[in-house]
Amino acid sequence: MFYDQAKIYVKGGDGGAGAVAFRREKYVPEGGPAGGDGGRGGNVVFVADEGLRTLADFRYKRHYKADRGEHGQGKNMHGHGAEDLVVRIPTGTLIKDQDTGEVIADLTEHGQKVVVAKGGRGGRGNARFMSNTNKAPTLAENGEPGEDHYLTLELKLLADVGLVGFPNVGKSTIISQVSAAKPKIADYHFTTLVPNLGVVDLEDGYSFVMADIPGLIEGAHTGAGLGHEFLRHTERTRLILHVLDISGSEERDPLEDYRIIQEELLQYSPELAKRPMIVVANKMDIPGAEENLKRLQDELGSETEIFSVSAATGEGLKPLIYRIAQLLPEIPAPEIFVHKDESHKVTHVEQKERFMITKEDGVFIITGKEIEKHVKMTLFESEEGVYRFQTILKTMGVDDALRSEGIQAGDKVKIAEVEFDWED
Repeated sequence: MFYDQAKIYVKGGDGGAGAVAFRREKYVPEGGPAGGDGGRGGNVVFVADEGLRTLADFRYKRHYKADRGEHGQGKNMHGHGAEDLVVRIPTGTLIKDQDTGEVIADLTEHGQKVVVAKGGRGGRGNARFMSNTNKAPTLAENGEPGEDHYLTLELKLLADVGLVGFPNVGKSTIISQVSAAKPKIADYHFTTLVPNLGVVDLEDGYSFVMADIPGLIEGAHTGAGLGHEFLRHTERTRLILHVLDISGSEERDPLEDYRIIQEELLQYSPELAKRPMIVVANKMDIPGAEENLKRLQDELGSETEIFSVSAATGEGLKPLIYRIAQLLPEIPAPEIFVHKDESHKVTHVEQKERFMITKEDGVFIITGKEIEKHVKMTLFESEEGVYRFQTILKTMGVDDALRSEGIQAGDKVKIAEVEFDWED
């Protein structure tokens, strides 16, 4: 089964906790702090692999979580960092943040890699907190939480040539005739529900990849039918073959078909509509084709290349293939471009508030990425850890903000699933 979209969850490994320990040696009665730092959590790394053709694996496994770092130990022994979790994805995959729509990466070459979720740093051991005023600190940190994201993966086929056109115009037949691809072909609409890739080999050793894009319909650019899913695969092609049923055997006018598909490409992306294009007038072996071909030539003029073929008999396909092979070296690979509505471009506005306070069932709830990270990294079993956390709250302005909200002694405060009793 061909899958070209998937939604997954990724999480970097948490950092290991720092240790609270002291030197204990026979002739050192009051040894100093010797707690080591925790190791860094593993990153989640995506690597493009040209051997993969589908996102099917992500339909069965949707959660990817890297290992946490090792905890620190006594004698100043630091924990080992965790290994990265490497996930292979097909070349041509676009990675987007599910919540914001922001494009994180677009992996178009074999071996390209990107870190999609960073591991958290290891917590500091008590040896890090020794000072002139505190020679024996009992303070250490838990590891920093790893980043986590919900991601959308979109696969866009990497093909040199893309065949577009209405359903049942003969695209699958053409690709089966000129390549080793063997798509299922039958005489009914929407036979092709997934794109087919075929490699066309020429005698001189030159080859190129051709993609049979499933049939488009009017309104495809708005998502009608399976429009967006199909049009996505045309974005990376260097040359477009617009295939027409020139015989009108589907009781449609081939000139009207041409106009509709060109408009769909233009509406989906103006950049796509500017790609070099060859019009392929197929089904020339059917009566009425010659008359419609003359109308098409008169309509498009000499500026547009038109090749008349019969995919069923193979007539005219060889000159078409050699013309494609002649054109491709002259056409630069398309730059990665954004869909015309640029829906996944996000402008980030720096948040001025470091935290927010809400009240629910009498409990003051404090949220914010920074304050929640401090909670998770605080070792509350240590009196010094609690004191340090209180200092952080005061420095961030949380104390004053709670007072302005009317908090009273004994009220409950909740941060990142941890509840406290307020004491002024």
